[in-house]
Amino acid sequence: MISDELLTRLGKLDSCVVSDALDRLGLKGAVLGIRPLWPCPRIVGRCVTVKIKPAGLEKPKQHLCTPAIAAATPADVIVVDNGGRTDVAAWGGLLSLAAQTKKVRGVIVDGAARDVDESRDLHFPVYGRAAVQVTARGRVMQESYNEEIEFAGVQVHPGDLVIADGSGVVFIPRAKEQEVITQAEALAERETKMADAIRSGRSVVEVMESLGYESMLAAKDK
Repeated sequence: MISDELLTRLGKLDSCVVSDALDRLGLKGAVLGIRPLWPCPRIVGRCVTVKIKPAGLEKPKQHLCTPAIAAATPADVIVVDNGGRTDVAAWGGLLSLAAQTKKVRGVIVDGAARDVDESRDLHFPVYGRAAVQVTARGRVMQESYNEEIEFAGVQVHPGDLVIADGSGVVFIPRAKEQEVITQAEALAERETKMADAIRSGRSVVEVMESLGYESMLAAKDK
């Protein structure tokens, strides 16, 4: 179980500095092309994963993502692997309502979602590749939930940490969460010092050179 302390610490960071921390540690976790589908807030949480597949002769026994919502806690974010498809929705308004009722922190879809206006009115954060009006019915179905998925080229496991904001989405492997967050905090502190120096009137050229911006990712802090 991920501690509340780690979630609190991650919530004070942003996706950029967490991505930098992963780079510094030689880890993969930043994904490309995922954005907020309405001007929603930053979300951090523990991943509850869903794998979507094309519908065929097999009839779904449950609507996609509903078992994940039922299993989720207020510390969780639903993470949906629909292979990047933007021609069909893998999330919609009723799912946002159900997830909000469970106090889930948000959803991140490698693909499209619909009913974005409803999600906005609910103040439920939805991140994805696109908005689309096309239903999942008869087109896609759930293959599994709370199992390993591949999200935009990154392996994501149930319980991994995720942060999503206006700059992008970054996953943190559960086994490395403490190390990544500690590194991200150190990098954020250095960037704060640079920002303070620029606000004080120092030349940005001098600040970047004297405080070592270009070498920040060269090696881990001891």
